[in-house]
Amino acid sequence: MSGIYIHIPFCKQACHYCDFHFSTNHRTMEAMTEALIAEIVHRKDALQKDPLIRTIYFGGGTPSLLSTKAIERILNTIHQHYPVSLEECTLEANPDDITLDKLQEFKSLGIDRLSIGIQSFQEHVLKFYNRAHSAQESLLAVKKSQDAGFEKLSIDLMYGFPHSDHNIWHQDLASALEINPGHISSYCLTIEPKTALAKWTQTGKFEEAEEGFVQEQMQHLIEATEKAGYEQYEISNFAIPGKEAIHNSNYWRGHSYLGIGPSAHSFDGNKRWSTVSNNNKYIRSIQAGDFSVQEENLEPVDILNEYVLTSLRTSWGTDLQKIQSEFGIHLVEEKKSLIAQLQGEGMIFVDSEHLRLSKKGKFLADSIASALFIDYL
Repeated sequence: MSGIYIHIPFCKQACHYCDFHFSTNHRTMEAMTEALIAEIVHRKDALQKDPLIRTIYFGGGTPSLLSTKAIERILNTIHQHYPVSLEECTLEANPDDITLDKLQEFKSLGIDRLSIGIQSFQEHVLKFYNRAHSAQESLLAVKKSQDAGFEKLSIDLMYGFPHSDHNIWHQDLASALEINPGHISSYCLTIEPKTALAKWTQTGKFEEAEEGFVQEQMQHLIEATEKAGYEQYEISNFAIPGKEAIHNSNYWRGHSYLGIGPSAHSFDGNKRWSTVSNNNKYIRSIQAGDFSVQEENLEPVDILNEYVLTSLRTSWGTDLQKIQSEFGIHLVEEKKSLIAQLQGEGMIFVDSEHLRLSKKGKFLADSIASALFIDYL
């Protein structure tokens, strides 16, 4: 199963925490669309190992800024040049871009999942983050999407906003569960380099929340979503059973994917490559017929360890049979003493087929995964 990710590198304004590649200059949007289409055609044979496209994902940036005509052209190009058996087509959208007319247009194009970047339902928090939408628009965006018939809907929420207590986060999560989108992706507010928050932290204008405060908010997230019938199927993703995001799940399963657009990454099962993180350079190079990328050939041990890192974050866990058949490694035997220790500490569960994290272990997912890494093959 393979997927295509299309990076739409435009935003209305820069959020103070965001380090994704984007531009607030929209003058090149038409030229960017032409370049994306040209790259899609050029890469049509890139996924030789598993060429059938099952999922398409418009990410960004803010894909909902793109005209529906441009989205239609991109989708048509994929269908014309790739074998497609679509199980999911996702578009990221900001609340302020969502209208009933636009939602109907999205549906007519075959988009069946919306991922809405809400982050918070608190007006002062949204202003601090420099989000372009209001708290009221957040609520209306979800309701409009539900009214338009989108059964697969996801919202992004951010926890870890510094405060004297947990009221902000409790209210945000309560609001989210009340409107019941079916899927919630929730991430901790993180200070990324070269962002406004990073600069404010260096100058003393902002101080991030302490680790204990953040862990308490994550604990509340896990408990509240579980009580509402959501399953934590990945460390940061919670869904009503049957409403999990297929495209993102395939990343965690180690499947192939093709990234289109500036800063997009691809993986074909053996190597990874990425495009330049600059809109003008990306457009100019493609206009000149230059589709060169930065390539990274992965050693089998790298692929194995990346699979352990991503799969361990999920509810289905690390497939021990897959590791045995594809890499010739019996992970439980190879890491026998460590696994026994982790089991004794109540961090993991192990059976004949999978290794999974316990609720306790999820708080230390990355460190447990790195301890399970294989040094060589």
